[in-house]
Amino acid sequence: MNGYGFTSAVDLSASVKGREISPVEVMETCIEMIERRGPSINAFTYTAFEEARAKAAEAEHVLMRGDAQGAFFGVPTAAKDFLPGVPGWPGTSGGVRALAHQIDKYYGTYTKALTFEGAILVGKTNAPSFAFSGTCDNKMFGPTSTPFNVKYNSGGSSGGSAAAVGDGILLVAEGTDGGGSIRIPSAWCGCYGYKAAAGTIGGAPRPNAYSTSHPFCWDGSISRTVKDAAYALQAMAGYDPFDPFSIDWGKRDFVKALDSSLEGWRIGFTPDFGIFPVDSEIAEIVEAAARRFEEAGAIVERVEFDIKRSHFELAEAWCRLISISGMEAVEAVKESGIDLLKDHADDLPTDFVYWINDTYRRGYRDYNRDDIIRTEIFDAMTAAFGSYDLIVSPTTACHPVPNDTGGSTVGPHEINSEKVEPLIGWCLTYFCNFTGHPAASIPAGLSRDGFPVGMQLIGRRFSDEDVLAASAAFERIQPWTDLYDITAGRTLS
Repeated sequence: MNGYGFTSAVDLSASVKGREISPVEVMETCIEMIERRGPSINAFTYTAFEEARAKAAEAEHVLMRGDAQGAFFGVPTAAKDFLPGVPGWPGTSGGVRALAHQIDKYYGTYTKALTFEGAILVGKTNAPSFAFSGTCDNKMFGPTSTPFNVKYNSGGSSGGSAAAVGDGILLVAEGTDGGGSIRIPSAWCGCYGYKAAAGTIGGAPRPNAYSTSHPFCWDGSISRTVKDAAYALQAMAGYDPFDPFSIDWGKRDFVKALDSSLEGWRIGFTPDFGIFPVDSEIAEIVEAAARRFEEAGAIVERVEFDIKRSHFELAEAWCRLISISGMEAVEAVKESGIDLLKDHADDLPTDFVYWINDTYRRGYRDYNRDDIIRTEIFDAMTAAFGSYDLIVSPTTACHPVPNDTGGSTVGPHEINSEKVEPLIGWCLTYFCNFTGHPAASIPAGLSRDGFPVGMQLIGRRFSDEDVLAASAAFERIQPWTDLYDITAGRTLS
């Protein structure tokens, strides 16, 4: 078997359940690809091959008994090396050497849901330290590369998962998204990345159950097809009374949404939200892709945003807000006897250290000012959705950046001769984490230099079904399977 021969994890599972292919054979294919293709993109930080083989053999017995169940039965997948997600497995919180002794105690939302649906975890994927960057690099494991050019970064923070999916090693993998961490690497690796609306996926950490709201951050998926994302969301979604943001919607059918019509929809396209400097080629590719929604019966128009803040000011607001959670993590580690800032700062990204130290200098008025900024973005998005059913934009303002050799890859400091914030300021994604809107990144085309370009789809607040419906319609109009022919044929080093 040369690769999976499928573009959909759900279809692969159906073939397993139909006894056309065995889960053992599928797992051996995955392991072979990790060993052969994985080193050149540096997607994995931990593998559990023998455990995965044992679970695949167990799945084979279940299959032979006629008891195979679950949308992802027999399909290999991976967790992100950031939050604890697989009991008994090691985790480094994104390549932090001082935390390499950590052992996960419980499942995460994605890993629990996909395991329940029959998927088999094969390893953990690379991420920046504490997921605090739109690129994927750290001092312990180094950078992860896009499979379209291994000299360039995969994007982050869920970069290892996106690189593995874009390269065909996996068909679906875990991502988390607090500022674009699913959508950014999906754009740079040619994948489909889905971030759910606030309240859709239950589950909140302790001791601070409100920490997922500054900004909004939850688990999600990175996949090759929209169908896999819909099935993954179906598995993850649900009400949790111990999550203060969880909403009891009752039964929702995200898979059924894939067949919904876009006839008469009004779609607003923005190349830049009126404030971002965006590479002209990216803007052109995404606008051409957005116009194709007209083939599904939608009306596509330019939408204008009247945002008074600069993109740099907004990006720094995101850095301040997300670093509150980073500071809480650093303090929790300190209580366990490890002072990261005092004794291990050299193992951490310089920008992370700066922003965590900055949290100790701030007061309540600073926090309030940043929530005012969030409110302004919320109002701008709400005003736009007064006229449109969907907002479409580029996912990122630039193409992938070269990998740094010292474990400190960041985004560009300048685009179109304009200064940008290098951690997240070149991403048009974090607005949805300020506000809680559902969003996805979908492949829109290929640049002249051979990089994939991501198009961001943003739905009305709480309207996951709309984003999935639009995504599925675009996939039918402009499928992107040719991207995977490119990565499958890349030179391995």
